[in-house]
Formats: sequence, structure tokens, C-alpha cells
Amino acid sequence: MSEYDYIIVGAGSAGCVLANRLTTGGGHRVLLLEAGGGDRSPWIQVPIGYGRTFNDPRFNWMYQAEPDPALDNRSAFWPRGKVLGGSSSINAMVYVRGQPADFDDWRAAGNPGWSWSELLPYFKKLEDHAWGASEFHGAGGPVHVSDVSASVHPLCATFLEACASVGIAHTHDFNGAQAEGAGLWHVTIKDGVRVSSANAYLRPIRRRANLDLRLRAHVTRVLFSGSRAVGVEYLRGGTRRQAHARLEVLLAAGAVNSPQLLELSGIGDAQLLRQFHIPVIADSPAVGGGLQDHLALSYFYRSRVPTLNEQLAPFLGKVKAALRYALGRRGPLAMSVNQAGAFLRSRAQLTRPNLHIYFNPASYSTTTVGPRRRLLNPDPFPGFLMSFNTCRPSSRGSVHVCSSDPLASPAISPNSLATEADVQDVYEGARVVRRIAAAPALAAVIESEREPGARVQSDAEVLADFRRRAGSVFHACGTCAMGADPHASVVDPRLRVHGVSGLRVVDAAIFPNISSGNINAPTLMVAEKAADLIREDSSAAVA
Repeated sequence: MSEYDYIIVGAGSAGCVLANRLTTGGGHRVLLLEAGGGDRSPWIQVPIGYGRTFNDPRFNWMYQAEPDPALDNRSAFWPRGKVLGGSSSINAMVYVRGQPADFDDWRAAGNPGWSWSELLPYFKKLEDHAWGASEFHGAGGPVHVSDVSASVHPLCATFLEACASVGIAHTHDFNGAQAEGAGLWHVTIKDGVRVSSANAYLRPIRRRANLDLRLRAHVTRVLFSGSRAVGVEYLRGGTRRQAHARLEVLLAAGAVNSPQLLELSGIGDAQLLRQFHIPVIADSPAVGGGLQDHLALSYFYRSRVPTLNEQLAPFLGKVKAALRYALGRRGPLAMSVNQAGAFLRSRAQLTRPNLHIYFNPASYSTTTVGPRRRLLNPDPFPGFLMSFNTCRPSSRGSVHVCSSDPLASPAISPNSLATEADVQDVYEGARVVRRIAAAPALAAVIESEREPGARVQSDAEVLADFRRRAGSVFHACGTCAMGADPHASVVDPRLRVHGVSGLRVVDAAIFPNISSGNINAPTLMVAEKAADLIREDSSAAVA
């Protein structure tokens, strides 16, 4: 059995950060295990390629959730990155931290060290922001954050004008002094290439002598000596292997796979584990519970003016876009189609934004089928879309094993719209989107609302449409939540798993509550902070 100081399970958004930070200085040997393969495919590196990797089993776990009663018993597609870089290699590259109050809530839930003011330095540390260093941004960090305002489609300006006319203030920077309002997204793209966690953190240090990376290594369980984690077992090339950890095992497998691995290893609700004849190491009833996600619905519009559809739908348009990218890494292939949006309060008495609005200058009302996102094949006519989701849904689902077979997919139960507050936000989200669409700037360019269309008006009709069409925006978190109570949480504020030693979870699974926006940025932040916690505890143990 090979021996290391740290074993990191998952080379995704968080795992690549840990591999970089824990090998700095050369003092510790680190093994990084990734179930997927390499990330050199152009579909990963070219920004708009996420439309392909979104449903490509070479790069994706391709999970299917359980039928959701609140969504007409539909079984939703849940893509998760199974590749170097994890979900940061297949996401839409929008860089949003969330609202500062999101993280103050983490601290208020009994997690010292996790307030906004304490976490801002970690956000700044990871950044190489296009605007340079400031009160709110960092420079020289691994993750390049771009301002693409000069390259977005002109229709984004029309959207912002419409927002302003209905009282939604403009914000220059969703990650700055004013996180609320309408504006343009910052993105993790540099010189027309995706900035995944693998590109940012792992590739620059790949040749460090104290780092061992193994791809296509599927971890099946954590190994224990008593209640101490001492290593992992994994499958590679059809062979079962083991590796030993002198200090700690770090699970960075994501909000689906980290709770699955805990349960397969004997940490979870004892009754559930015994049902599948898994020996119980620690009775931890919160493992796999607390699942949260952002559930969104798109409203599609036919436009009177040109949109990205004309650039990407025709064969000649595709050729021109490919040539622009090949010659200078410019044009629509070098961008995300998520270009503008807003965080807003639908009711004046709210103290923080409750709705997240997306504006895409392209539409897929006739070309997207099921889980397939045909970003290079939009509607054959000018169109755009607006989407909305609740910033902080209060519904919680679960992720649990269905058997003791480590190769079997876990059961993902979203439990959508389980609270009245989440249902209320469906009504208000629809009203806000239509109010923006009816503003003079957008009304002048809208030929028709294609989906859901004028026939859907009443609250009952709006909710029925939401149940029929809404889907995840793939921000799963909370399944190994951080907290002081071992019965209500899975890890403590230092991300150590309750009830055992030598084991931590470091990924979006530890979020006590979902953040208001896209979750890749806060996941990177969690890993940056975790690396400091791990090094502090290691130094304290030696002293």
C-alpha cells in the first residue's frame, strides 16, 4: 500500500485547490485521485463547449434525479463533472460570490470564522481580477476573472435599460460594493480559454515531486483503523488498490459523491447503513440530508432584432464563429451565453435579494430536447431568454446510497417546492420577468413570448407551467453541512467529519445554506480556507 501525508478524493473545483496549497513548500506528500480522465478536449477548453460536455459521459457523471412530485414527477438530469477540474470544467463560467449576508448566516449558524468579512480575504486571494487589486478584488491569484463588457451582445444593454426603467438599479460589479441590481456577469475565461480549477491551480504545479495525480481512479470507500481514517480503497484499470494517509483523507468529491462516499464508508444514518449491510463507523444522521439547489425556469422570446441565434444557428454562422475563434480566440465561441442578469428583491420589505435573473441573448425554445443544451444550435430565428430562480430556497432534499455497491449511482431526491416561500417566489419570479419584458426598451424588440406564452397568466397557470418545465441550474450543495451539532450537521467549522478523526469534507457539500448565486466561486473559497485550516492543524499537532 502506497503512503502519503494527505489523500484528496476528487480533482474538481475544490480538490485542485487543495492539491496546490498542500504541496507548497514540498513538506507533505499528496495523492490526488480523480474518477474521470484528462481535460484536454477542446470542448472543455473552448468556453462555449460546455454545451457539449453538459451531456457527454466522457466528462460527466450523467446523474438522473429521482422523480420529483413537485415537478410533475419528472426525473431531472443532474450533470456533475467527472474529469480533471470537475464541474469547473463543464460549467457556464459565471463568477459570482453570492450576497455577503449568505456567509454571515453561515457564521450565525454556529460556524466561527465563516462570516463575510472573514471570507472576503480568501475570495481575494484566489482572484486574478481583470480590474486589479482593490477593496473587493484580488490580483495575482490563480483564477483569472474577466470583465467581458466590451464583448457581450448589444441586446444586453437593452436588458439593462429595461431593468432600470422598472426600478432595478444598475450594478457595475456583482462581487463588489453593490451585489444587488442588474448588470453583466464576470466570468472565469482568459484569452478565450476556460479557467477551470485544473487550469488555474493544478496545471502550474503538475510537476511538483510531492504530488501524485491518478486519473480514472474511482474511490470506493475510506479505510479506518477504529474511528480514525487511515486511507482509501479505489478501483483503477479494473484493479482494487489501496493508499494510506499518514495525516488526513480529504473528500472533495462534490455534493453528490462526498455523502455517497461517507455512507459507503460507514458514516451516516445507522439505520440506513444497516439496511445495506454497511458496517457502521459513526452514526451521523445528517449525512446526505440538507440538499439544496437552484431551480430555474426560462421564458423564451422571439425578437425583432438580431440575437446570437443568427451567429450560431446557420451553418455559415458556425463557420464564421469558428474562424474568429481560431484566428484570435474571439467571438461567440470565446464567451458564455450567460451574459447579463440581476439579483433583486421582489418585495420592498425584504432585507436581501430573493430572485436571481439570467438574461441570455440566444434562445433554444425549439432545439433543446430533454437534458441536451444545444448552445451551438439555437432557434432558427432571432430570440432570447430570461430565467429566474429563488436565491435562497428553503426546500431541502437528500442524496443517499441505494446499495453497498460503490459503482451504483446514489438516489438524488431534490424535494423541490417543499415550502410555501419557494412557491411564492415562483409567482413573483414570473411577474418580475414579465415586468422587465414589458418595459419599453425590451417591449420594442419583442415580437412574441414563445414560452410559456400569453395563455399562462393566473398564479395557478404560472405554477403549473413551472412544474412542467423548470429544471436545476446545477448548484447542488449542503449534503455534508457544516455546524457544531453532530446530529444536525456532518462536519465541524474546521470541516472535520463529526464522530471520526483524520477525515474532512472540502467542497460545496459543506455549505450550511446555499449561496445566492452560482456556486463555483464560493466552492473555491471554501477550499482556500480549508487548506489554511489543514495546515494550521498539522502544525499544531507537530508542536
